[in-house]
Amino acid sequence: METIRKPAVAGMFYPSSPTVLSNTIDELLNNNFTKEQFSGITGIVAPHAGYVYSGGTAAYAYNTVKDKIIDTVIILSPSHREYFNGLSIYSGDSYSTPLGTVKINKDIREILTQKSKIIYSSVEGHRNEHAVEVQIPFLQTIYNDFTIVPIVLGDQNRKYMFELAERLAEVITDTTLIVASSDLSHFYNKNKAELLDKIVEDKITKFDYNGLQNDLDKGYCEACGGGTIVTLLKLSELINKKKSQVLKRTTSGDITGDYSEVVGYLSAVVFQE
Repeated sequence: METIRKPAVAGMFYPSSPTVLSNTIDELLNNNFTKEQFSGITGIVAPHAGYVYSGGTAAYAYNTVKDKIIDTVIILSPSHREYFNGLSIYSGDSYSTPLGTVKINKDIREILTQKSKIIYSSVEGHRNEHAVEVQIPFLQTIYNDFTIVPIVLGDQNRKYMFELAERLAEVITDTTLIVASSDLSHFYNKNKAELLDKIVEDKITKFDYNGLQNDLDKGYCEACGGGTIVTLLKLSELINKKKSQVLKRTTSGDITGDYSEVVGYLSAVVFQE
């Protein structure tokens, strides 16, 4: 029997009805895009809050890769509900959403976990994690036939992120996409959030993953999936794709009108210089 990771946040973070979900994503993609074209894209940064809050920001990133020929998507996610030491690739056969089931790329999973002391196959971090799940319906909408490698980061320290980047550099091809799933600061007022989130934006714009990791470590900025961004940038440098651009940055207050406690969101694309 196949082991399928069932939806954990359908009906909460995004619609549980396939029709409503499909229409919602179509609307988000149709209304949130840049006219700029990017070549040699390695990956994107996309937020992972409820679609009503961050779906439009995420759509900016997905629109840059919707015409790209992709057969494998490697989704990098923080762990919000479980702490564990290491990086967990889902050990089952597939992930499902209301839009259908997507198979795990077991070949890449095997290569990444082989001879690694920190990357392993497990259900840890995958049971109820939303940061992987919310990305998949967007991918199912823009691509017809693809596999995924969902990697949840139990620990986002520099050593782990750099090793993951090095391992990913060995397996990605021109038809592989990396999705770095991350939100920004949480529950500060608008002015404080702007100061913190601008630091992350600047570091991405400058392709400064070392600076980003340093600022995250020292608490100068916040991003719950900051390690996913560091990994994407480091990986891209290793394969000589050293250009990154922030596409959109918003907060939950832009939707609710309440700026007393906001969550920050950002989308970006990493591509060939």
